[in-house]
Amino acid sequence: MNRPLNVVFAGTPQFSVPALQALHDWCKRNGHRLVGVLTQPDRPAGRGRKLNKSAVKLWAEEHGIEIDQPRSLRTAEGRQALVSWHPDLLVVAAYGLLLPAEVLDLPTLGCINIHASELPRWRGAAPIQRAILAGDTTTAVCIMQMDEGLDTGAIWSVSRVPISTTETGGTLHDKLSAVGARALVDTLPDIIAGTRQPQKQNDDGATYAAKLTKQEARIDWQDSAATIERQVRAFDPWPVAYTLLNDRRIRIFNARVLHCVDTTTSVPGTVIDTTDGLRVATGDGILDITKLQPAGGKRMEAAAFLNANECLGRRFS
Repeated sequence: MNRPLNVVFAGTPQFSVPALQALHDWCKRNGHRLVGVLTQPDRPAGRGRKLNKSAVKLWAEEHGIEIDQPRSLRTAEGRQALVSWHPDLLVVAAYGLLLPAEVLDLPTLGCINIHASELPRWRGAAPIQRAILAGDTTTAVCIMQMDEGLDTGAIWSVSRVPISTTETGGTLHDKLSAVGARALVDTLPDIIAGTRQPQKQNDDGATYAAKLTKQEARIDWQDSAATIERQVRAFDPWPVAYTLLNDRRIRIFNARVLHCVDTTTSVPGTVIDTTDGLRVATGDGILDITKLQPAGGKRMEAAAFLNANECLGRRFS
């Protein structure tokens, strides 16, 4: 297209903000117009249940961009602002609302999405955490053309990122957010010029990244030490892996696997050594807990917790 484009951005959490900023700057440099931002409605949060604005809304307000916060895009009323912006392109990053066919078909160039996995692996809501939980050694950010399926659209670009053995849900989130912003502006010229076509996904390799729940953050000590260690990293900063000790919740923020230790005589969950850390028997191997937070307390090193609590022989549940 050889004319200025009307571009709309749809996103909600902090993950989306670098992409919004990059898109804003790219539009200014190239003579296009970022005409509006869609983000989810303000939500009550905290003990006072005060309404909180999304990270995307805060950024858009600071930069004077028109904002709409429909509860749904399924109705004509919910799409009213979007239609009035006459979009040529809709860029989506962790928006959180379903886009019906009426929205997908509205922009001249369609809708593109920034997805934090190497599709078709980890389609769905929580690809970052699921990749860590599964022990994946690499992931990616895909720029994809959206269709009516769940992350099933054709792929414009793939930017691969290694997953280190110390990666947490939080650190990988931040890396992929930055990678996605760069990939977006690198891919936009091809999308607009129509110089190449996106590649269809191979559904045979598809896996689903279900939304995280608080319930799955509870540690099952029958699992292997390696599985639990990945759970600790994946669920940091939310929902945070936890266990119970004498019915008291203990949140685990850091742990490491001790190899070549025989645990066959120890019941999983039993604290078997406190002389050099907080070491717990699992279904396979020993987990050495190094950082934790007891209910009502502060986050602390395991040594500080052991100074105030007799744990040897006790059992986590």
